[in-house]
Amino acid sequence: MESLNFAIAFAGGLVPAIFWVWFWLKEDKLKPQPLWLIFLACVAGMSVVPVALPLQKLACDVYQAGICQPAGDNLILIWVILEETLKYLAALIVVFWHKAVDEPIDLIIYMIVIALGFAALENTLFIFNLLDRGLIDDSILTGNFRFIGPTLLHVLSSATVGIFLAFAFYKSAARKVWYGMLGLFIAIILHAIFNFFIMGGNGGESILGVFLFVWVGIIVLFLIIEKVKILEITHRRRRTSKRSS
Repeated sequence: MESLNFAIAFAGGLVPAIFWVWFWLKEDKLKPQPLWLIFLACVAGMSVVPVALPLQKLACDVYQAGICQPAGDNLILIWVILEETLKYLAALIVVFWHKAVDEPIDLIIYMIVIALGFAALENTLFIFNLLDRGLIDDSILTGNFRFIGPTLLHVLSSATVGIFLAFAFYKSAARKVWYGMLGLFIAIILHAIFNFFIMGGNGGESILGVFLFVWVGIIVLFLIIEKVKILEITHRRRRTSKRSS
């Protein structure tokens, strides 16, 4: 029964993530990335979860004597720092060195895919925990809640790192490092704000306000992606102009 519950939970976590991966890959239609590398990025995102969990448990032991709920502000911030840093490290180790990553937008796409891999396994664990306790209705509600909330929050925060790296794509290595660190810092802030309000929310209106914050952020993300596309087009025109002159 436990294995069946996990299979159902895994499907509940993975299928929405696959939908979002397909949705965001449409933003890179002109020069799509190899599917095997997309798959590898998704697996890399999933692999962050079993690394992050024991580190988060260690933070519980240090700050709250092993009690993780309700989480204090310091603990929330540490958890967020761990998650965002590990997702970024996964991208650096597994994907960003590959020759297929040859356009600014690729950095955003891969950060999003890694975030969705992370969210898929994280959502699986949330759903499994409820199914294992026989809370079927709650597991369905949780799956839907995380599909339009925390999952998109992971996309938004990780994409922020990708955005800063995209704008540093044609800059020096030192600039890339600084842009990456700044993107990571802002990603941590966005993620922490979401968690602070969700965990300290006092009702449906508060949660709706936080979700609105994420959805507006996603709209802004679309606009910035268009800017990044223009950046690449401009760079190509300049390169072509230099060759012809």
